[in-house]
Amino acid sequence: MNVSIADVQKLRKLTGAGLADCKKALTDSEGNIEKAIEIIREKGQAIAAKRSDRETSNGCVLVKVVDGFGAIIALKCETDFVANGEDYIQLTRNILNEAVAAKAKSLEEVKNLKFNDGQTVQEAIIARSGITGEKMELDGYNYLEGQNIYSYNHMNKNLLCTLVQLNKSAEEQGHAVTMQIAAMNPVALDEASVPQDVKDNELKVAIEKTKEEQIEKAVQAALKKAGFNLYIAENEEHIAEGIAKKEITEAQAEEIRRIKKDVATEKANNLPEQMIQNIAKGRMAKFYKESCLLNQEFIQDSKLTVSDYLHAADKELTVTAFKRFTLRAE
Repeated sequence: MNVSIADVQKLRKLTGAGLADCKKALTDSEGNIEKAIEIIREKGQAIAAKRSDRETSNGCVLVKVVDGFGAIIALKCETDFVANGEDYIQLTRNILNEAVAAKAKSLEEVKNLKFNDGQTVQEAIIARSGITGEKMELDGYNYLEGQNIYSYNHMNKNLLCTLVQLNKSAEEQGHAVTMQIAAMNPVALDEASVPQDVKDNELKVAIEKTKEEQIEKAVQAALKKAGFNLYIAENEEHIAEGIAKKEITEAQAEEIRRIKKDVATEKANNLPEQMIQNIAKGRMAKFYKESCLLNQEFIQDSKLTVSDYLHAADKELTVTAFKRFTLRAE
């Protein structure tokens, strides 16, 4: 059947689908707009199912604050070509607008919100997947509720967004701290708010790293005392290189291996526990300084911590909460 340009344009406006897809859907539905919309939606469902195992490493991240409620959301896709499309960004914006208006508290709640046309957010995403031919999914939903919330979209590139809440109104300081969060990726507000499992894991890593360093120092000292080149003795690849270049003999290679094994074993069995704990505690202090927002060096003045910066404006000013989400590999 012949399909009118007016009907194609109407369907395109309703669905956002391409002209060719709209024309085919209208042809298949014999000009019935409602059936054509359903055909386009079904195409999206089929593509979503077919590409469910694809990686969605690109996308659009947006942030918004309205009337004491701030939220971040990410709509992820497969390629930056799709992610940078205005229609895709607008869909993300529309989803965020609905989430903020509803003051949604979870990603599942956002997915089930409805647009004015009766379509749920999840249905709209599936429909868009049918148009682009890529897998799409929501991720990164974070929110803060209350007064004195400030937001930041890093360089307006829609890849990294942050939210921060202060205990007092302070727009300049709030904006500065949102940028701090974007740049320095803190894991917690302060030492007390670091999750216990994170503390336990960091301490375990600190202890193991300290032990490894002490053993390595002992091995290097023994090799050096025996007159061996530390570069050659570093690993088997360098040892083989040394033999090939006749810088060491096979017998010397065996001696290097023996020293490394014996010294490492002896040192591991005789490490002073208190010294290991003290060094590990020092590593933990460094972790808290680098990873806790209020303890971090302020990016605009390294002589100050973030807490110092806030107190310089108001001795009672502090951060009560923050959120951050990015699509960038870190």
